[in-house]
Formats: sequence, C-alpha cells, structure tokens
Amino acid sequence: MVHNEIKEMLSFIDGNPTAYHTCDSVRNILLAEGYEELLESRKWNLEAGHDYFVCRNGSSILAFRMGSNLENYSFNVAAAHTDSPCFRIKENAELRTGNKYTRLNTEGYGGMICSTWMDRPLSIAGRVLVKEEDTVASHLIAIDKDLLMIPSVAIHMNREVNDKASYNKQVDMLPVLGGETEEDVLKHLVAEELEVVPEKILGSDLFLYIRQKATVWGRNEEYIASGRLDDQQCVFTILKGFLKAKSENSVNIAAFFDNEEVGSGTKQGAASTFLYDVMHRIAMGISKDEEDFHRAVASSFMFSADNAHAVHPNHPEYTDVNNCNYMNEGIVIKSHAGQKYTSDGMSMAIARELADRAGVPLQYFANRSDKVGGSTLGNLAMAQVSMNCVDIGLPQLAMHSCYETAGVKDIMDLIHLMEVFFGSHFEETAYGSIRVSADK
Repeated sequence: MVHNEIKEMLSFIDGNPTAYHTCDSVRNILLAEGYEELLESRKWNLEAGHDYFVCRNGSSILAFRMGSNLENYSFNVAAAHTDSPCFRIKENAELRTGNKYTRLNTEGYGGMICSTWMDRPLSIAGRVLVKEEDTVASHLIAIDKDLLMIPSVAIHMNREVNDKASYNKQVDMLPVLGGETEEDVLKHLVAEELEVVPEKILGSDLFLYIRQKATVWGRNEEYIASGRLDDQQCVFTILKGFLKAKSENSVNIAAFFDNEEVGSGTKQGAASTFLYDVMHRIAMGISKDEEDFHRAVASSFMFSADNAHAVHPNHPEYTDVNNCNYMNEGIVIKSHAGQKYTSDGMSMAIARELADRAGVPLQYFANRSDKVGGSTLGNLAMAQVSMNCVDIGLPQLAMHSCYETAGVKDIMDLIHLMEVFFGSHFEETAYGSIRVSADK
C-alpha cells in the first residue's frame, strides 16, 4: 500500500510545474498552518515561539520557527531548490514555417536530457506580470491542456539517430504550437487564460512543462516516477519534517531557493544574500546584538538537500566502486575532495548521529575519481553565511530527464530525519566539539 505522504508528494509535484508554483504551494501550506507572512520591504516584529515565512521573487521562500527560549540559540537550516531543467520561452516567441507550422522560440534552462522532451505532450506555465491600475501584479499560469510537442526526426531521415544523437537547442528542440496562427498568439493564449486583455500583459517568465502525471511503479510499488523530482522531492520532505518538529532553543529554517540549475547566482539563488539577510534580521529581532548573531551562527547546522545519482542498472560502471548508492536503501551523504559538496568529517558525523536517532539508514556517495560531477547549493550558501553543513540527497535514476525515478521508502526516511533534525539543538562547546541535544 502506498503511504498517504507519498501520494501527497506526487500530487504536490504534479501541481507545481515551475519554481513559481512550488514557492506558491509552500506559501499556501504555511499560511494554512498559521505561519505569518513577512515582506522584506516592511519592518519585522518577531516574537519568540512564533512562526514566519518570507518570499523573494515569487520563486524562493524561507520559513522559520522561533523557539520559546532563545537565550543561547542557534539556527537549524535545511535547504533545497525549487527549479528544475526545462525550456524557457523567449520574449519574441512565435516562429512560422510558411503558413504551415507555428513554433515557439525557446532556450534551455539548466542541463536537461534533450531527448526525453521529445514526442510527448507539453504545455506552458510560469509567471505573468499584469498592469492593474498603478501596480504591476504577478499572476501564475499553468495552461491545463496538451498544447505543444517537440517532434523528433524519423530514423529514415537520420540513420545515425541511435548511434550519434546530438541536439541543437535552436534547431531540434523548438516545440510546435499548431498550424497557421494569429499574430502574438502566445500573448493571446496567456491573456485568455488569465481573463485579461493582451495589452495589460507587461512581462512574463514562461516555461514548457510535461503533461505526464507522477506515478508509483514496480513489482512491489517500490518506485516513483515524476517530472521535477530533482529537487521538489527534497522540498516536500524537508517541509513535512519541518512542520512536524520544533526546537525550543533554536530557530528552525526551511530554505527553498530558485536557480540552482543555472548556478544560483541570482538575487533569489542560494549564492545570494537571502539566507544571510533573513538570519541576520531574525538575530536582530531576538537581541539586536551582532555578537549574539555570530555566536549563534558558529553553533548552527545546515542540511543541503539535492538528489543523488543511484547506481544505474545498465551502467554500474558510471559510479564509484564502493561509494555508490541504491534507491530505497537510505539517505545519501555526498562528499567531494574539491568541495563541490560541503560535507566534511564533522558534518558527516553529526548527520550520522541524527540518522541513528531517527532510525533511518545512510549511504555515501563520491564521484569516480576520473569523472566530473555536478555541484549544488550548499557550498554557495556557505559563502554568505558559514556554518557546519552536510550535503545529502535521495537516490534517483535519470537525473535531469523530464521524467525521473526515485525510491518510495527514501521519502519517508528523509521526512523522519528532518523531524529529528528540527527537534534538535546544536552548540559548539569546545574546540572540535559540538553538542547535539534533543530539544522537543
């Protein structure tokens, strides 16, 4: 039987085709849980024992729970990212082939596996900026219709398609919208969806998204498949654990950043000042003492959560011989000698202690020494506010495909780990020593 939280997660991902939708979904969940929304442009009046959240750019969101006893507080932070590789629609989008086809001009966002986007129904989602009197207001859109397709070339016209596949994103990856269409067809489509006149639309951030729904599969229903598992799976599991726990002597933070897939170097990315800004404002709300802020950071701990590569059943040679992982066998701790991941001996030891308390298994991942792996948001966030940090993830197959696979059991394990983490308090007690106490 599939656990209710698994069904809830798949529904969550199905409903969030872009980072803007993911941020909005988290926002609505927090509001329903009684969290108070803050604006960065307004004064904050924070109180111990209360719960808050703040958004930036409509695509990144930080939620925090204030403990009731913050005399010797620290921060417990878990972070993931809201974006996934996809295709962004350019501003001047319509391309016409005579009067026969209308295509949309797109560009790649992040490092997707291009072939997986072909020959399947697609639609359009994102953010639209609309003029409302003297205000520019943001509206979300997700057209619930099989609207576009990126057709592949028949093997009869490209005999090497199975041997030497390569894709030019400006040529091969442009989606067909239809036959002959009116001028500004995309703007008219969006205006109809939002029920506004086209002239009111001042700007947009629009993307293609796949229409295929998430599913549970396997002989024993042991796997899930979905678009955007990387990294909405970690967003969902962190949020579930965060909402279940509280630390009376800590400030718990669930941080979900946009733009990880393109380097995080935006005002709302993990490399921005967003996390530092929020932590500093919290500290000033607690004691208005810079010394207390730096003391708190020195005792703080962070989980950077971004999915990990499972051993591929057809290509086990792509992974390290013994620092490799499998779906449904535990949360993955990732390490790298060049510090693409933030994990070190201390942070890995703390993660292991928390996992023992949560009763969840751990696995360890390192790249083959002759392969270059990816990076994630942890080390970028640490450039702004430095604390002990470990990089973790859930093992998956087909990372950066538009339809990925992961394990059912791992989801529940990460929820349990996050619940224990957010119910703990960390304190640097001596040189090379950190106390980890249960603090529910």
